[in-house]
Amino acid sequence: MIIPSIDLQNGRAVQLEGGKELRIDGGDPGPWIEKFRTAGEVAVIDLDAAMGKGDNASVIEGLVRRARCRVGGGIRDVATARRWLDRGAERVILGTAARPEILRELPRERVIAALDAHGGEVMVHGWQTRTGQRLDDRVSELAPYVGGFLITFIEREGRLVGIDPERIAELAKRAGDVRVTFAGGVTSPADIATIDRLGADAQVGMALYSGRLDLGDAIAAPLRSDRPDGLWPTVVVDPHGRSLGLVYSSAESVREAVRTGRGVYHSRSRGGLWHKGASSGDWQELVEIRLDCDRDALEFVVRQHGRGFCHTGTTSCFGEAAGLPELERVVRERQREAPPGSYTRRLFDEPGLLDRKLVE
Repeated sequence: MIIPSIDLQNGRAVQLEGGKELRIDGGDPGPWIEKFRTAGEVAVIDLDAAMGKGDNASVIEGLVRRARCRVGGGIRDVATARRWLDRGAERVILGTAARPEILRELPRERVIAALDAHGGEVMVHGWQTRTGQRLDDRVSELAPYVGGFLITFIEREGRLVGIDPERIAELAKRAGDVRVTFAGGVTSPADIATIDRLGADAQVGMALYSGRLDLGDAIAAPLRSDRPDGLWPTVVVDPHGRSLGLVYSSAESVREAVRTGRGVYHSRSRGGLWHKGASSGDWQELVEIRLDCDRDALEFVVRQHGRGFCHTGTTSCFGEAAGLPELERVVRERQREAPPGSYTRRLFDEPGLLDRKLVE
């Protein structure tokens, strides 16, 4: 799968070639995190902290509140790693500090060891210092202590030159049951599909920022279908994981869903795109797209607006929902529809009134 990357310098999203030359200044990282979160986890790398030239901590704190992020760059001790986990990072990425004595103090499944290599030699301190250690040896040494690896081929980073499948296969095998994310040179959906088939993930920056790679195509790259029409069954769920319905997706509909940030699917009856809510008003805000383990089905995580997902007006095509999520939906509906001057409107608008009512 794809892991979109946001590299930060001076509070801005940037893309460097070979870790040195600025190629793209993407500006405010906010719009990028909103777009990239659709793919799942986003890698957020503090280049300034990695190079010892300040940090972007305040910016990153805002990003981890808006998406599932793996945070790296300048994390050189246990306290800093724990601080980022406490602030909401899904996982932390350690490079120079990825040593057994530090790693064993952290929850293994939430730690990724970043191994940056040039010509097979591991580099540290923001790619500035040679270690003399071979990449393969480092993978074997750290595998018992981490839940993932981020391996960056520095000579390919930011250059859009493609991947080396044989080398990726070797390293993925050496890592054993530890999932590996590869960065450097990933340019096309075919690159992502190849890496996925090898049991690894692809971290992508330059190709996305430059427009060379469409995010929707990247998300769908590993998918296959055994249906004559080539469609993918798609389970639609809310952020609580509650099933709303079953639909179908195509490469075109996934691309359009990512582009618009809405629930867009393939209509088998119309033979084309189905923008959910275009006529009914029951539209969906797209949160995330997930692939199943066999890569032949999708899950769309959405925030449903309007009456509900089903054409009958219910929240779910499988009947009315229950529990706290349904209670939340009812409360939001009452807030939206409360007439001006009504007691319900006062409960929402007058500070302290709702608190007093709950105590009562």
